[in-house]
Amino acid sequence: MSNIYKTGSAYQFEREGVSALRAQTRDLVENKIHGLSFSPYIDGQGPGTEISDEQIRERLEIIRPYVNWVRSFSCTEGHQNIPRIAREHGLKTMVGVWIDGDKEKNEIELANAIEIAQQGYVDVLAVGNEVMLRGELTEDELVDYINRAKAACPNVEVGYVDAYFLFENYPRVADACQVICTNCYPFWEGCPVDYAVPYMKEMYRRAQAAGKGKRVIVSETGWPDQGVAERGAVPSEENALQYFIDTCKWAKEDDIEVIYFSSFDEAWKVEDEGAVGAYWGLWDKDGNFKYTE
Repeated sequence: MSNIYKTGSAYQFEREGVSALRAQTRDLVENKIHGLSFSPYIDGQGPGTEISDEQIRERLEIIRPYVNWVRSFSCTEGHQNIPRIAREHGLKTMVGVWIDGDKEKNEIELANAIEIAQQGYVDVLAVGNEVMLRGELTEDELVDYINRAKAACPNVEVGYVDAYFLFENYPRVADACQVICTNCYPFWEGCPVDYAVPYMKEMYRRAQAAGKGKRVIVSETGWPDQGVAERGAVPSEENALQYFIDTCKWAKEDDIEVIYFSSFDEAWKVEDEGAVGAYWGLWDKDGNFKYTE
């Protein structure tokens, strides 16, 4: 029921419930969560924008006290400097290599990533993000990129990021990985928030099985606080808070490495993801933590 129809004690109970969820979220963040997806864009920027070291430092400084790991998504357009600057901030890194159908740019991405890894700034190298989901390369092509990274970076764990079921569909990709990096989004599969973390546990189990005992990292998961519902999955502040809390509880109880999506709201995502795309951050687009009183 919409708040507009609620009066008196019912409305007060709901607001107290949200306030309690906000307090739990602040407590979890202040005590540090495992990791966050990190894009340094500010409002008006997106892919294609060249990012300065100064901007990376400013954005990292906002989240630095609250995380142990950051995950980047690219090794071009200035993003190749994120791992070095993250190290300056005392953070560990999952470094993304953006691989798609542009094979000339792929070579630049991979070369930059290898250089960064050989310099000692990479803890996990993620070669590709949802390439198989988007259907941009063949399995053979992707496996070749992964194998080249492994050969060049023998002291770094190399993996690949995709939805859990893609590792089942492409077992040679799973076999090539040293670590399985799985994106788990109950929201995008229309799962109501009350059942979302149990559903994510099953996603994780399937990724584990596909990895045949390899280390599994939840490389992305999250819930938007605004936007249009995806079937039974409803974006709202209350649901976003509840999902974050439930995810953190599971991660702690079962010792799961979760890199939460995301650090900041990003308006550029609306073009690909619709209204919900801009509202996945724990911080807003201006770098303010969203869940204060």
